[in-house]
Amino acid sequence: MPTSQNQIIQLYGIPNCTTVKKARVWLEQHQIAYQFHDFKKTGASIEQLSAWAQQAGWEKLLNRQGTTWRQLDEETKASVIDAASAIDLMHSKTSSIKRPVLMSGTTLLVGFNETEYSQLAK
Repeated sequence: MPTSQNQIIQLYGIPNCTTVKKARVWLEQHQIAYQFHDFKKTGASIEQLSAWAQQAGWEKLLNRQGTTWRQLDEETKASVIDAASAIDLMHSKTSSIKRPVLMSGTTLLVGFNETEYSQLAK
């Protein structure tokens, strides 16, 4: 991924997440420098989640396939109806954010897709 001296790729996720591990291995194999932000240690701010939701869509950012979502009670799941309610949930339960989230300049990628990463690397 072409980066200027002051544009470092930011990768957000949880270290033990299988998909995050795949993304990190891919970046390292392609010798692409990045900074890793651990959601468990640093969390995610409302402002950051709002910006991501606006750019990618809250539906894409919210991980409805993961264990965290499946463990929520039905009332909580039913209450997630718009960006604001999804952002509140993702802020309080960072494991409900689809991982990894990669920021490179103004480009935002949610989840790991080798084709998308390869296109960004060109």
